Amino acid sequence: MDGTPGLLAGKRAIVTGGANPRGIGAAIVELFIAQGATVAVLDQAYPEGAAAALAAGRCNLHCDVSRTASCEAAIEQAKAALGGIDVLVNNAGIVAATRIWDLPEDEFRRMIEVNLTGTYNVTHAALPALLDSPRQPAIVNLGSTAALRGGGLLGGSHYAASKGGVISFTKALARELGPRGVRANCVAPGIIETDMTLGKFGENWEQELKQGIPLQRFGSPAEVAQAILFLASDLSSYSTGIVVDVNGGFHIH
Repeated sequence: MDGTPGLLAGKRAIVTGGANPRGIGAAIVELFIAQGATVAVLDQAYPEGAAAALAAGRCNLHCDVSRTASCEAAIEQAKAALGGIDVLVNNAGIVAATRIWDLPEDEFRRMIEVNLTGTYNVTHAALPALLDSPRQPAIVNLGSTAALRGGGLLGGSHYAASKGGVISFTKALARELGPRGVRANCVAPGIIETDMTLGKFGENWEQELKQGIPLQRFGSPAEVAQAILFLASDLSSYSTGIVVDVNGGFHIH
């Protein structure tokens, strides 16, 4: 940074699902820190029981978002390490393309538990701290283009349902929490170059998909992070309950 205060200067943020260095979560964390935030990164990949230790603007904490107790413990650690919470980004999630005729109940339940219930678990645990924040607190949830177009590609009906639930949950949060000063918004990425998508289409199908996207390419994790930064910062101070498409025009509606 060049000495100019960042868009998140002094803000304390939680980002779930940030352990994979090639994922959207890692891009969010990097950008948030560059913009002046201190960040607690919650991910199942981190070891259980490790103490929260801030270094280079971040601390890494174990959290299984599908488990209430795990979320509550991680949030308490994060609050202690950061001194409070001003921004929450619910990014942790899984994806699968299983079609309905092959979809077992346990896979459906797991998708909902991680993507939708996980968003609820972390939000519910963090809410008291967000309500105590003096700095226009913000929640940003990760939806998906799949929720807007009925799945397809790499996301089956259970994935679309889970992300559709996240979008509806976000809008309901905006209505309920707006009078208490908390904004809640959602980002709906399209095809982003992460481990979830790279190499999954085959060269011919990939080229065909890109031709169907007005910008003629897939997106990068950094481009999703930039949209999330906008919604987390005071630049979007009068925006709540919205869904921002980050998909190169792949889903224009």
